[in-house]
Amino acid sequence: MPNQNLQRSEAAERSALITTHSYDVALDVRSAPDPDKAGYTSRSTISFSAVQPGASTFLDFIAGDVHSVVLNGVELPVADVVDGARIRLDNLQAENRVTVTGTALYSSSGEGMHRFFDPADGQCYLYTQYEPADARRVFANFEQPDLKARFTFSVTAPAGWEVASNGAVAARLPLAGDAAASRWDFVPTLPMSTYITTVLAGPYFKAEDHWSRTDDGGTRLDVPLALYCRASMAPSFDTPELFRLTKQGLDFFNGLFDYPYPWGKYDQAFVPEYNLGAMENPGLVTFTEDYVFTSRATDSQYQGRANTLLHEMAHMWFGDLVTMQWWDDLWLKESFADYMGTLAVDSATDWDTAWVNFANNRKAWAYVQDQLPTTHPIVADIPDLEAAKQNFDGITYAKGASVLKQLVAYVGFDAFIAGSRQYFRDHEYGNTTLADLLGALAASSGRDLTTWARQWLQTSGISTLSAELETAGAADGTPTPGGGILERVTLLQDASDPVTGQQEPRPHRLRIGLYNFGADGGLVRTDSVETDLAGGAQEIAALAGKGRPALLLVNDEDLTYAKVRLDRGSEATVRSSLDRISDPMARALSWSALWNSARDGITPASQYVDAVLRFAAAETGIGVLLNILGNATLAIEQYVPATEREALRKSFAEGAARELYAAEPGSDQQLAWARTLATVSRTEGSQAVLLRGLLDGSERVPGLAVDAELRWSLWHALAARGLATVQELDAELARDTTASGQTGHATALAARPGAAVKAAAWDAAVRRAELSNQLLSATIAGFNTASEELLDPFVEPYFECLETVWAQRSIEIATRIVRGLYPGVQHLGPANNPDDHPVLARTDRWLAEHPDAPRALRRIIVEQRSQLHRSLSAQAVSAGV
Repeated sequence: MPNQNLQRSEAAERSALITTHSYDVALDVRSAPDPDKAGYTSRSTISFSAVQPGASTFLDFIAGDVHSVVLNGVELPVADVVDGARIRLDNLQAENRVTVTGTALYSSSGEGMHRFFDPADGQCYLYTQYEPADARRVFANFEQPDLKARFTFSVTAPAGWEVASNGAVAARLPLAGDAAASRWDFVPTLPMSTYITTVLAGPYFKAEDHWSRTDDGGTRLDVPLALYCRASMAPSFDTPELFRLTKQGLDFFNGLFDYPYPWGKYDQAFVPEYNLGAMENPGLVTFTEDYVFTSRATDSQYQGRANTLLHEMAHMWFGDLVTMQWWDDLWLKESFADYMGTLAVDSATDWDTAWVNFANNRKAWAYVQDQLPTTHPIVADIPDLEAAKQNFDGITYAKGASVLKQLVAYVGFDAFIAGSRQYFRDHEYGNTTLADLLGALAASSGRDLTTWARQWLQTSGISTLSAELETAGAADGTPTPGGGILERVTLLQDASDPVTGQQEPRPHRLRIGLYNFGADGGLVRTDSVETDLAGGAQEIAALAGKGRPALLLVNDEDLTYAKVRLDRGSEATVRSSLDRISDPMARALSWSALWNSARDGITPASQYVDAVLRFAAAETGIGVLLNILGNATLAIEQYVPATEREALRKSFAEGAARELYAAEPGSDQQLAWARTLATVSRTEGSQAVLLRGLLDGSERVPGLAVDAELRWSLWHALAARGLATVQELDAELARDTTASGQTGHATALAARPGAAVKAAAWDAAVRRAELSNQLLSATIAGFNTASEELLDPFVEPYFECLETVWAQRSIEIATRIVRGLYPGVQHLGPANNPDDHPVLARTDRWLAEHPDAPRALRRIIVEQRSQLHRSLSAQAVSAGV
């Protein structure tokens, strides 16, 4: 349907013409348990007004079929008014009522009404996911965020099911003439956007609880709570902990925002094959069921789940109560929720490493995204829905949250919260732009934020901060760590960005930390200075005359958003004594500095791997440990030259096996090393006997539970090395009939070496459409676990299929295929010149030959090309080219 991609200009014209009042949506999903039934009946009745009687507008509906369209009592000829994804409405009156009845289609892509059959028991489950614009796959509507309305849902479904929506159940009625079905009627919602409406239906397990609060004025707020998951996962569903976190979050946000939770009930559903981490549907938040831990999970995984839970709860105010006018201001909800989720974990739960994990993980995501050619300002230019879909990225989430953390340091926390509270009161149930928020924060802080917003929100790219130290007392003038007296310390900001052309330095509020060795040998902070940096260079007078520290850490405490380069002396300290840094945040920032240096080709990537082998075993923060182990495996496969790769793979696999046995039995660290061993063993075979022994029980590591998740990871490694048969993988699936078992099986099958195996995986992913979103990603992951020689025959077919895939598949599925199958082979060419690499040349030719390809498709190709070029450039540095 060529007109699915709504333009911003079209949305603006429509919102200038009409105002939506209410929707009555009736869905009949009795057919869902029959896999041969592709669709269900959808009826949508919309009341709206028009400022220009006699004018025309259109509805959005991506349907299998449209049966009837009735506007103001007149049935319109379907053939005349339905055009692809749009339904034209002519001759509007001042007040209008339109009813559209049609057949909507069940989805296997995670878009619209997703249908899933549980392999464990054959039960059918439904849920909806709409962001940014897939409510139109379920019911006819005006699909844009600034046309809010009240929604009343009615769902007809099998009588034994649980059915839920944004509002509470008003009535559940037996269906006349069908004893096997019931109809659930839900209370009308408060005004909300179409993309955050939702329906859940199926034989879900449900747990219930309650939260209440009495405010200072004596008003009592009572909120019913519910949790849902698939019935087969109920034994692993830790509902007491989830309810505890939910209550902690509601306590925290109701107090912080001084605005009572507005949406009545608070349900949370954990659903299969989910495309996102979670979605902030008011009254019924949906999460990936990966957060129901059926295998052993680390503390950082539990903390990550808490962060997501509280991120979505923050959306009840930022995003749901007050919503951006158009997707240009997506950051108004996502950046705030990302910041607030971390703040809530840090302030309202028992975890004390939330900001450490944010610095080491979320900001790393932003740093990667911000160095791509497709980087964009936090306040982005989003001309259409396809662009909106691509902008749920590290800039909108993690960079935006990082910049908000900088803003809090700039205006003060109290002023920031006071401005937020006023923002909610002024714009409740409405839509806003950047100017609305800045006005509220400027009023509360007394600061003019126009310049700050231009420099941080309306520009793209990332600055690099460093310090230049001049020391007295060193015999030859060299920067000896911990020796001599500081004569001058100059803080430097490199704001130049060759991709974006950004040159203007940004303002930074930051802290400089001085670290020295204590009596016990630990590296501890002995002094710090907080300062503002506005330009490209600034002398820090407060540091003159102090002893030169062993480590000078720019951006100590991680207050600002920037990459950091260590001075030579500090880098030497970090590379020799990183494990002796006592402060978890300082360690995380030191790891980040080493990683950015490797990614940027400043230092050989092998040095980063060496640091991980040397110091990772001493890392007590499990979130940081998992991150640096993942970075090390990435460095080996992408940033280390092929001539060095095999030897480094072997030493890293040996190190992982050694630390697996050395780690405390049953600890998170032990599990992290086991997972890392399985990952590196996909391309390195020295530990195959150990892996096989862990699977068959002939090898035991005290305290290590070789559960389903770890078993599939081990099978993936063995299959990729040609050491697992189809019969063995099928036998493993027979003992693990879960959805995650299906995913592991699909990955391992596609990972086997052999031209026929790769051809079959390619055919399943690209040429056929039977795979669900989750199984598609699993197949792609297995396909990519292969040598360059096995994947080389698919380079040309990849570029040949791009336009067809983008035209024929949904944007979610097409994105997974285009991004996942890009031929990012990692070997430098014979001349060791990245620019001569054949895949880069083929990519450039495709881009040149397809200037009019959809912007979202071109964006993915440009990003993948950039990642490959960075990998090859880092290899060239390591190879001494």
